Amino acid sequence: MPKQKARKRKQKKLRILAAGDIHGSSKQAEKLAEKAKKEKADLIILTGDITGLIETKNLIKPFTRLKKRVLFVPGNWDSQESANFFENFYGIKNLDNYSLNYGDIGIFGAGNENLDEDDKKMFNKLKRNFNKIKNLEKKIMVTHLHPAGTKSELSGWGGNKGIRKAIDKFKPDLVLHSHIHELEGAEEEKGKTKILNVGRKGKIIEI
Repeated sequence: MPKQKARKRKQKKLRILAAGDIHGSSKQAEKLAEKAKKEKADLIILTGDITGLIETKNLIKPFTRLKKRVLFVPGNWDSQESANFFENFYGIKNLDNYSLNYGDIGIFGAGNENLDEDDKKMFNKLKRNFNKIKNLEKKIMVTHLHPAGTKSELSGWGGNKGIRKAIDKFKPDLVLHSHIHELEGAEEEKGKTKILNVGRKGKIIEI
């Protein structure tokens, strides 16, 4: 009887809802959670600026009640106290100090404390978190700020050079960010890396 070649089991694709710049709108959080449910997202990633000028409740609960894993990076509107509260009360993970994998997909990132986050500090955080998942086949990098030399700079705001250096050096398959509202939805490629400004309306990504 001829030997049959073992077939490599095909891994199910990961469906992600990624969004940022909610800025304290519980209504927008509800809309995004509804989108995640409708699109059968496996994972939710929030790319910062979750909070805003007015303290608002119910920004995270719409996502956690879906019983899906939620990851986030803090943006320049998100205080350390808010980030700690999201982690400790809701049990979601801050990619500033955490990386994880889904099968052969590694997810890492870094948030920022202010608009002019130090380039070197940003790169070093991304490097530290990348090293935890560097041996995985596919990599997703998450930031709030946009990388230098990308379409989001058309807004007039310069991007972060530390993020761009991390893209060039680590070559993630996908970079998710927000921050620049005017360029929401912008997509481009730098080498093998696809860069998405996911914005407050959110994007469904399959990888």
